[in-house]
Amino acid sequence: MMRLVGDTVLTLPSFLCTFLVLLALIFIKIFHKLWWTPTRIQKFMASLGISGPSYRLIHRNNKEISNMIKEARSRSIRNLSHDVLPEVQPHIHSWTKSYGMNFLQWYSLQLVLVIAEPELCNEILNNKDRIYTKQKPTVYGKKLLGDSVAMAEGEKWSKLRKLSNHAFHGDNLKSMIPDMIASSRHTKSREGFCDSTFYRLAHSN
Repeated sequence: MMRLVGDTVLTLPSFLCTFLVLLALIFIKIFHKLWWTPTRIQKFMASLGISGPSYRLIHRNNKEISNMIKEARSRSIRNLSHDVLPEVQPHIHSWTKSYGMNFLQWYSLQLVLVIAEPELCNEILNNKDRIYTKQKPTVYGKKLLGDSVAMAEGEKWSKLRKLSNHAFHGDNLKSMIPDMIASSRHTKSREGFCDSTFYRLAHSN
């Protein structure tokens, strides 16, 4: 069987072969992106001593993270504590125990290197180039934090960091204490609250 396309005559077998070749190339490209590259990166990082939860072809680590967060939220908090990591980010709390303070995790197709070692965090945040690449915020995170130091990067982050360091310096904060006291007294008198009211509310349970 023959098919005429413009001035070119294509037989059905040649058309079918072309289609199969294109299909094979697409499959190879998808396989390379979704499996070969992630596993190669994971093996390379493991050779450097950095491991992490296994890469999953379909869900990556998303399903594990989602299940841990759901389990943490379902638990009732009986004893209040400043150690909130197990409740807020249970996957990081669990995986730092299993894989060490620095580990790899897969969030969709994005490879995330989690660094929880304090000394290394300090070195990264205080590098001389003042460049700290951050994860792209969600829509709600952007609305909440805006263009603050937490969201800024590069030169903009450096400038905002200098301004905030100056504004929150100990001597500057001490000079603001009288204004803080006056503002607190004004608020308490306006709202009808006093120290004894706060004390009674805090010890009501």
